[in-house]
Amino acid sequence: QVQLVESGGGLVQAGGSLRLSCAASGIIFRLNTLGWYRQAPGKQRDLVAVITTDGSANYTDSVKGRFTISRDNSKNSVYLQMNSLKPEDTGVYYCNARLRQQSWGGSWGQGTQVTVSS
Repeated sequence: QVQLVESGGGLVQAGGSLRLSCAASGIIFRLNTLGWYRQAPGKQRDLVAVITTDGSANYTDSVKGRFTISRDNSKNSVYLQMNSLKPEDTGVYYCNARLRQQSWGGSWGQGTQVTVSS
C-alpha cells in the first residue's frame, strides 16, 4: 500500500521561505519519478515540480527560480524548498510518485497547507 506523508507547511509572510518534506512508503523509491502538486483554493490540483530518478528537475513557470525540488533515496523522501513566497503560492501541497511510462499514483496523502500572507 502506497503511503505519502507531507509535512512542513505553515503560515509565512510574502517573501519568506518554507521547506516541505514528503516521506514515501510502499514503493521502490529509487525507481520513481517524484512530484509536488499544489491545489489553490477553488482551483484544480496542478503539478508544480518534478524530479526524475537521475535527479533532473522541472518546474512550472510560476515557480521557476524560487522553488527547488530534491530527493534523498536513503530516506525515501522528497523535498520542496520554497523561497520568495508569494500569496498566489497559497494552497495545499501534495507529493506523488510514478514509474517511467506510467501515470501518477491515485493514493494521495493528506497534503500540507501553505498560506502566504501579503
